[in-house]
Amino acid sequence: MRAVTYQGRHRIRVKNMTDAVLRHSDDILIRVTTTAICGSDLHLYNGDLRQLKEDYIIGHEPMGVVVDKGPEVTRVKVGDRVIIPFVIACGKCLYCQNQMESQCDYANEAKETGGYFGYSDSYGGFQGAQAELLRVPYGNFMPFVIPEDAELEDESLLLLSDALPTALWSVENAGVKPGDTVIVLGCGPIGLLTQKFAWLAGADRVIAIDHVEYRLEHAKRTNRVETFNFGKINALEEEVIQLTKGGADVVIDCVGLDAKRSGLEKIGSMLQLQGGSLGAFRMATRMVRKYGTIQLTGLYGLFYNQFPLGICLSETSR
Repeated sequence: MRAVTYQGRHRIRVKNMTDAVLRHSDDILIRVTTTAICGSDLHLYNGDLRQLKEDYIIGHEPMGVVVDKGPEVTRVKVGDRVIIPFVIACGKCLYCQNQMESQCDYANEAKETGGYFGYSDSYGGFQGAQAELLRVPYGNFMPFVIPEDAELEDESLLLLSDALPTALWSVENAGVKPGDTVIVLGCGPIGLLTQKFAWLAGADRVIAIDHVEYRLEHAKRTNRVETFNFGKINALEEEVIQLTKGGADVVIDCVGLDAKRSGLEKIGSMLQLQGGSLGAFRMATRMVRKYGTIQLTGLYGLFYNQFPLGICLSETSR
């Protein structure tokens, strides 16, 4: 089968690889029809995940058609169209039973986190989805079956694998309620979807912040949000505090360590002293009202970043 493979920092190659096959009695095998590229794939491309070996198949946002299944699989049949989530979960452990599938105890022997497609042996060793075939474990729990009479094309459904539920969870977990003022940091795909869900949750005001002008224009056009370009406005935090009369009820950080880096942060990253920027988180602490909520949806997963939690939290005590 042909697959997209990691060949080292800034080197990705399509190669012929050994066909994926069933390994366990509850596995399913799908022929991938559509797959997306996630922002987190850039971390792999940039060599941030050093455990990733050459020839590892990447990708984790797929959908496709079931072509084979193990004898214990009863929930799907050959020929079903299915969406497969990024997170691999058994559906039976304590975490899965409490809707914390990303921490599944059985998907990853390392136990520190759950299993993920295409994210190295440290995350369960599951080959990725940017391939013609994909082995999916836990076939009675993992796949989301598209009804046979559904007329929607793959492109209308694919975001259900990762981006859309991430945005929905962000708004729900942040507790956005009718009447709230919500600030969303970032106008990428997750940020745009989060803005939409904030409106659906009843927010009275949704503000989008980014430094990429075309993304801000798109957010304003499609989501009816107020927009601010932090690259063009001095003392933006103070301006937002005044406009919101004390800060937002909820700030949702959809950027994480991928925020625009300062000169010192760029040097620190090159020297491997840190892994990204804390700019978005610091901005969130300065824009939220007292006793407001900061929802961290963006990734802050690199262990060598020193996370100044005490300093950042003290900035909210205006």
